[in-house]
Amino acid sequence: MAAAAGLAFVVALVHSVLGEQLIFRRMRKGSVIPTNGGKVIGEGHVRILWASWHALTVFGWLAAAILLWLSLVPVPEGVQALLSILIAIAMLLAALLVLVGTRGRHPGWLGLLGVGVLAWLGRAT
Repeated sequence: MAAAAGLAFVVALVHSVLGEQLIFRRMRKGSVIPTNGGKVIGEGHVRILWASWHALTVFGWLAAAILLWLSLVPVPEGVQALLSILIAIAMLLAALLVLVGTRGRHPGWLGLLGVGVLAWLGRAT
């Protein structure tokens, strides 16, 4: 479970850092929150895209915290199994979305798949 937690934390961190470097850096006009979507999307849409992007990182860190907690604190077996399975399913579905949505070109699906598999395998320990 701790391995799933560590991987979830790293995947979320890489998501935010690379998103800032590869996408949002070019959309800024001297402010923290990007606002320049060019001719494609308006400022309001750029702002919500940025906020949603980083909200995913927060949710990834939350999943990592829960997985780490499950690996460190004695909890009833049923609770551990339920939380592990729910996180595993969420990560596996997210991996599938990224895989299909990017036709496998975005490596994020591999990290999400890894977290999902590790969480699934750790459900009974």
